[in-house]
Amino acid sequence: MKMKKSILTQAGAAIIMVSIILSCNSPADKVTAAQANVTKANQNLDKANKQYEEEMSAYKIQTAQKIAANEKSIADFKARVKDEKKEARADYEKRITSLEKKNSDLKKKLEDYKANGKAEWEKFKIEFNNEVDEIGNSFKNFR
Repeated sequence: MKMKKSILTQAGAAIIMVSIILSCNSPADKVTAAQANVTKANQNLDKANKQYEEEMSAYKIQTAQKIAANEKSIADFKARVKDEKKEARADYEKRITSLEKKNSDLKKKLEDYKANGKAEWEKFKIEFNNEVDEIGNSFKNFR
């Protein structure tokens, strides 16, 4: 029993000594460790920023394609409306002009968007998607 106590006491003393030695890093070692932590944090930040920029770029390309599809649909409706009666044509042309303006405004909004943080980007995407979908759904309501 005394032998077990002695081994435990020695092990405990060894752990305390190792802890003391490890905690007694020199100021230079602490600075080096801090610099390494800063370097790693900067690398992580750079990686996150790159992913954020790539996501924004991909989203802008994708939504620009939707806006271009809307422009094509508008042109198709304009061509189709030319064969309508005068009264109906005036109503359709008014609706088409409104959709053209909304689509143009969305295109400008997308081009002018500046990165302002991940939370703002997520909010922008939700609102923008709703607006693009609204225009797309408007075409379905044409007769």
